[in-house]
Amino acid sequence: MKLAKFSFLLLLVFSLQSYASVVSNKEKSALIKLYNATDGQNWRNSWDLTKSVDTWYGVKVLNNSVVELNLGFNNLNGQLPQDLKNLNHLMVLDLHMNKIEGNIPSSIGQLSKLTKIDLSFNQLNGNIPTEICSLNSLEYLILFMNRLDGSIPQSIGNLTNLKELTLFNNDLSGTLPSSIGNLKNLKILHLSSNKLTGFIPNEISNLKSLVTLSLYDNQMIGHIPSKIGNLSELTELSLANNNFEGNIPTEIANLNNLVTLMLNNNKFESIDERIAQIPSLVDFKFKSSQKIETTRGVENAIVFD
Repeated sequence: MKLAKFSFLLLLVFSLQSYASVVSNKEKSALIKLYNATDGQNWRNSWDLTKSVDTWYGVKVLNNSVVELNLGFNNLNGQLPQDLKNLNHLMVLDLHMNKIEGNIPSSIGQLSKLTKIDLSFNQLNGNIPTEICSLNSLEYLILFMNRLDGSIPQSIGNLTNLKELTLFNNDLSGTLPSSIGNLKNLKILHLSSNKLTGFIPNEISNLKSLVTLSLYDNQMIGHIPSKIGNLSELTELSLANNNFEGNIPTEIANLNNLVTLMLNNNKFESIDERIAQIPSLVDFKFKSSQKIETTRGVENAIVFD
């Protein structure tokens, strides 16, 4: 009887050990290298490296593979190792609001299952690796509030499942790639406070799902494409603090969901009063040194500054 009970307990322990998540040595090694490279001992929520990986803060394990890494606001301090490429089942990489510096590792482009990259609010510099543009499953690319420079890769248009591209408050230069028009699922395009130049590409009109288009505080020029008026889902159109010129397209008056329209500090010549009368419009700024076509009713909706 005692032998049978002892055998049962052994079987139970063995079963529990078998049930516990065990990730591959390669994945565990990649995580430890991240820990060491970013001063893991001083993280807000550190890891006990003697315990199972699935107990480590911010690490989600599914079917014995690391599928999410959520270490936002955790005092990571250092550079990201190239070994992150060995987390080959990773779907979410969220390291926002830390003190990560250096370049974004090009090896991230090998993580083919990634759906989200959030490295915002760090101290990253260098270019956006073109290798990221091979991540066909990527839906969210969030890199704002860093020190990234160079241009937005022309191959950004390969990310056809992308829903959000948020790169504001960096030092990005060059033009907005025409391939942006391939991102038919994009809802948020936020590129403000960079050093972007050139025109808004006509292909922007392909983004029928777009809700936010924010390009303010750059060095862009030219006319606003009239086909922006076909982006019926837009709630925010922010183009202030650039060098845009000409007449503001009357087609913008067709944007019946528009809540925010920022056009101030450009070189526009005139605006049609119907734009200021969009029923949903709450925040509207426009400034021109030349002709302004308004009625007394819409002047209250326009801020001159």
